[in-house]
Amino acid sequence: MQLGFVSAIFGDLGFEDVLRHAADIGYDCVEVMCWPPGGPDRKYGGVMHLDCTDFPQSAADDARALCEKYGVGISALGYYSIPLSAEQDQAEAAQAHLRKVIDAAPKLGLNNVNAFIGANHTLPLEDNLTLFEQVWPDIIRYAEDRGVRIGIENCPMLFPNTWPFGLNLARTPAIWRRMFETIPSPNFGLNYDPSHLVMQLMDPIAPICEFGPRIFHAHAKDMRIDRHRLNDVGSLEPPMLRSTAKIPGLGSIDWGAWVGALTDVGYDGPVCVEVEDEAFEGAIERRVKSLQISYNHLRPLIA
Repeated sequence: MQLGFVSAIFGDLGFEDVLRHAADIGYDCVEVMCWPPGGPDRKYGGVMHLDCTDFPQSAADDARALCEKYGVGISALGYYSIPLSAEQDQAEAAQAHLRKVIDAAPKLGLNNVNAFIGANHTLPLEDNLTLFEQVWPDIIRYAEDRGVRIGIENCPMLFPNTWPFGLNLARTPAIWRRMFETIPSPNFGLNYDPSHLVMQLMDPIAPICEFGPRIFHAHAKDMRIDRHRLNDVGSLEPPMLRSTAKIPGLGSIDWGAWVGALTDVGYDGPVCVEVEDEAFEGAIERRVKSLQISYNHLRPLIA
């Protein structure tokens, strides 16, 4: 496996600075955010470290040269918008830009792109699955033609204004099965993040056995359930009202068991720390510290 981090934590820095911090700490790779210019201002969204809207081979060559300079690879290109959004303009823009990110990957010598399926939060599950069947087969065929694999993160994107369905269909194993039945392509899989299962009061390790071959990429983010808050408000409130995202080691996930389960199924890909821990927001030094603590916790498990 390769240990990396998601570049969104450094949204105010350039690509070279991201690589420099990765090299200084000892990370192997970085998942590079590729939102379009002027992206949405939702938290942790809209970050662009490589501009795929106009990405000639010369730009890819420059990026690869920087990676070689710092000895840090790119694990995947990441773009997490809402291709099935209830807002038609957002849905169409997300689908169009995702194709541009797919186009950019081979120029960088990459075959991994990470994304959300998206969802229309005003519709029930069956209607969203129908929408998925209308939109996503063409996207996966587009990726197949370019030798690119799409890893879908299992974040449900549940907020008070999108509760209870969320903005990302791919939130549970039951739904993953139906997705993969609809699109059995070997180029369609998961960017597996255990924190989103913990947030939903689910086992973050058990699905690895079943879905191991579908895991293309993994995020390392921890989650802490506030049991007092849960006992107070119950499970029918939006999950983040009773949960807190943490860096690895500061939440409830058994990272040794999680990495062990990945090795059991033969996973040998990237594991990228995703920092959404509010205790480490603010100054660059705080964010670097979060990545150093995460590195120290995970490196003994990921040689």
